Amino acid sequence: MQTIREFFFLGLANHLPRLRFSDKWRWLFLKAAGFDMQGRSTVYGPVVLRPIGGAAKVHIGKGCFINTEVRFACPKAPITLGERCRIGPRVCFEGAQHSLYLNEKGRRGTTGAPIVVGDDVWVGAGAIVTAGVEIGEGAVVAAGAVVTQFVAPYTLVGGVPAKVIRDLSVPLSG
Repeated sequence: MQTIREFFFLGLANHLPRLRFSDKWRWLFLKAAGFDMQGRSTVYGPVVLRPIGGAAKVHIGKGCFINTEVRFACPKAPITLGERCRIGPRVCFEGAQHSLYLNEKGRRGTTGAPIVVGDDVWVGAGAIVTAGVEIGEGAVVAAGAVVTQFVAPYTLVGGVPAKVIRDLSVPLSG
């Protein structure tokens, strides 16, 4: 029954017109689909969820902004966004990964680990956050970055794989 509810309300959320009114209320449809929405957020949509049936593993803090075509892949572990996060278009949260090695059946196994994004984090357009990553409070992930390891609070990271660009805890002078 949960899967049918999720399928229905996620589809409804993703087919609302792209109007300011819809963007302000889309979070309620995601909540009805089973996403753990902690409060009002702005969601442009569409939102991609893999697998269907995984909505309860996605936890989104209040006051978040989620741009278009954001993907939550959580077949093995939860994905958590803190409060007031800013998520750019086409960001992928990939909570599962395949083994580099073939198993005894000649296939690559799938593993997963939680993704945790702290409060006030900004993830730029097209970034990919992989399984097991924690991004600290106030951090910024540059557009197109691939985050494969821990990001310290108030740090700017970018690149493939993402590396520290600078400390954001002290504003630049000048």
